[in-house]
Amino acid sequence: MCFYMLICIHHYFLDVLRLILAISTVTPVTTATANLSDPCYNYTVLDNPWRSSNTHASVCDRSVSWSGWYRLFINSLSAHIPDTCVAQYSCGTGIALWIRGGHPTVEDGVVTRDVCGNWDNYCCYFGSYPVKVKACPGNYYVYELVSPTVCYSAYCADTGSITTTAVTPVTISPANLSDPCHNYTVLDNPWRSINNTYGLHSYNMCDQSVSWSGWYRLFINNMSAQIPDTCVAQQSCGTNVPLWIRGGHPTVEDGVVTRDVCGYAGSYCCYYGSYPIKVKACPGNYYVYELVSPTDCNFAYCADTGSITTTAVTPVTISPGINITLQEGCTGQNCFQNLLEQIENITSSQVLSVNTVTNILTMAFNASEKILDSSSSSVSPTELASYGNRVLKTSEKLISTLVKPTDTSDNVSFALAAVEGQVFMVGPNVALNKIPRLDMTNSSVDIDLIGIAKNNDKGSAAVAFMGYNTMENLLKPDFFNTSNDTVKTMMSTVISATLPKTNNTKLTKPVNFTLKHIREFDPNGSLSCVYWNISEWIVDGCSVLETNSSYTVCSCVHLSTFALIMQTSRPPESDSLLDLLNLVCVIVGLVFFSLALLTFALCQWSPGVNNVARINICISLLLAHLLFLLTQQFLSLIRPQQVFCAAISGVLHFLFLSGFVWMFIEAVLLFICVKNLSQISSKKREVLSTGFLCVIGYTVALVVVVVSVGLLPEGYGSEHCWIKMDKGFIWSFLGPVCVILALNMIIFINIIIKLNSTLKNLNAEVSQMKQTKTMTFKTLAQFVVLGCSWILGFFTNGSKELEILFLILNSQQGTFIFLVYCVLNNEVRQQYRKCFSLCCGRKQH
Repeated sequence: MCFYMLICIHHYFLDVLRLILAISTVTPVTTATANLSDPCYNYTVLDNPWRSSNTHASVCDRSVSWSGWYRLFINSLSAHIPDTCVAQYSCGTGIALWIRGGHPTVEDGVVTRDVCGNWDNYCCYFGSYPVKVKACPGNYYVYELVSPTVCYSAYCADTGSITTTAVTPVTISPANLSDPCHNYTVLDNPWRSINNTYGLHSYNMCDQSVSWSGWYRLFINNMSAQIPDTCVAQQSCGTNVPLWIRGGHPTVEDGVVTRDVCGYAGSYCCYYGSYPIKVKACPGNYYVYELVSPTDCNFAYCADTGSITTTAVTPVTISPGINITLQEGCTGQNCFQNLLEQIENITSSQVLSVNTVTNILTMAFNASEKILDSSSSSVSPTELASYGNRVLKTSEKLISTLVKPTDTSDNVSFALAAVEGQVFMVGPNVALNKIPRLDMTNSSVDIDLIGIAKNNDKGSAAVAFMGYNTMENLLKPDFFNTSNDTVKTMMSTVISATLPKTNNTKLTKPVNFTLKHIREFDPNGSLSCVYWNISEWIVDGCSVLETNSSYTVCSCVHLSTFALIMQTSRPPESDSLLDLLNLVCVIVGLVFFSLALLTFALCQWSPGVNNVARINICISLLLAHLLFLLTQQFLSLIRPQQVFCAAISGVLHFLFLSGFVWMFIEAVLLFICVKNLSQISSKKREVLSTGFLCVIGYTVALVVVVVSVGLLPEGYGSEHCWIKMDKGFIWSFLGPVCVILALNMIIFINIIIKLNSTLKNLNAEVSQMKQTKTMTFKTLAQFVVLGCSWILGFFTNGSKELEILFLILNSQQGTFIFLVYCVLNNEVRQQYRKCFSLCCGRKQH
């Protein structure tokens, strides 16, 4: 609402202040150049100390220009984003972001994880855009981060234990001591890194004096490394002549090979030769070397953490009689298609165990994420839809294999990082009148399975309910084709409901789905319950039954794959000049509120002048503006104190409302003044006493606040310590403001009419005409003082000129009060002159 602009002014001020402080910065540091395509070796370091889970501040990651992959550090310790719920007001922000679904292993490759923020005792109250995660050899993670959906949220960093299945610098296994892949010595000298320059680090290492014996595996900072097989520059790797091997690395099938060792000098990569060494590629994507002493000192073996390209085919036996194979490092579309074909060959008549189904599903979803990651820019929307259809088809076939015969009732459920599932079966002797609600983390379903079973010959039926946490990467919300040019956001996880192994699948009554919102709810957005129809999301047969800020209930007359999509208007681009104008206008307005109050307090006024309304307008709005700005500046300290935050929002509600009530009182007093304009020279009497006006001015606002607290006490204390938008509670502020502005506009129009009529009847003396013209100018200026200019907010949409005019007028009420009632008042000007002359006279003496 445009009337809410008063609060938005402070939001603009806070955004500008946050940009000035530059509280969120990242430092790009590339860790290696050997394989720029692997994010494990090409990432940006994110080492802001405030990201620690123990830090309290007020930081927002929304203003950061995220690009590429990031690795987290806290105080030089490797860190990771938590994958369990994080408390509010930790990690240096209000909403600490964590990832849902757990971290992957090295074998999983790149996976997609939803991002959540804890609020209001719900760990995923705020959902954010998903991020990609990869576990790297060396026991750390990298993340492809994106801007969060709401401000005062930031990615959290934790230095706790990381459970990735990763390489460890110890002897791997005593099972086969004759195999160097399982019997080696760790060589983990940090100075061997290809990034260590001899001249810079004052290293001059020599491997000639080392007593080499047996096989060695190289590590750098706990990351598996290898001797380079391309030319290495002189004075790197901590020595004068770094050694590399000529002839390339072998594959696993090559077994043990012999490679020449070279050292660069004199513009020739193999100027120095050394004794040959043996090399072997090991299953698990690493190498071992049988090292020997070099031919000269100042020679040392180099270590590089670049990628190793060994590949292998790993057969995974899922269940007796079912053998699924997937090539390691599978990133090709043909590989993924082959995997789906293997899964589709499983017959739906089979009954499989939960472990078997979950193993296959894990493999399929991990493979699909790798495909998307490796070819995200080249996959067309048609291909994405096709992949999504096949994943849905194979998933529904797999979950149907969990259905087994029963006489009464039975149920099976599972939960994985990418998908959840629940199957409920009923038989002819079921004792239930209705099946219980099927619940998953972010959704639930109510279905009349008992009625469906009665319509089947055997009196049996089963429902399979699945929730896909990452399916929106395939079945994107943009596939919801509407005529409006809007931003489409997936507000729920994608769910699927089917009736497997049920002959008659006709529904006896509509099915209700309850979908939790996984992202911030926009009250102005348009929600649609949609289902997937081969290549697009459509709404046929589905409708919204109930919705609030946390969840939506959808009713559908058929079963399919469903989701909740919100359409919102495209946000206008941020205007830095407009933001700066906001900041300047607010500060100027506060200064003139203060000057007006000083003038009202220190100057002597005629007995007939009643400044009580003007004084209280200045007091109310000045205190409200200052309190709001101070609250935002110290929000990180105030917000954790929920009661204190709610109390501040109640005081702000009172102060802003009292300001508008005093505007109404000023309008009434001005109307009385204009009505008596013909007796302007005579002595005036007060129509209402100052005490009575003060009772009205503050009691009305106080009553509104007290009633609001009684009706909905939890309505106070939003993330900015203001009134919450939930359940229309904001109308406890907007409602009275709209009424007051309507009344003020009516009174103002009557003032103009009355003033025009009075001026026509006055005798045209020069002095009287000057006074009348001054009165006319002051009356017109009252359009702003009385807050009538707020009505411009109805017409600012799409017009920057009106928006700027609206901003200037409504931030300068204090300025207009000071100019009209202080600067343009003859008596006040004379007192100004006396004050200035006294000050100047003292200086001359």
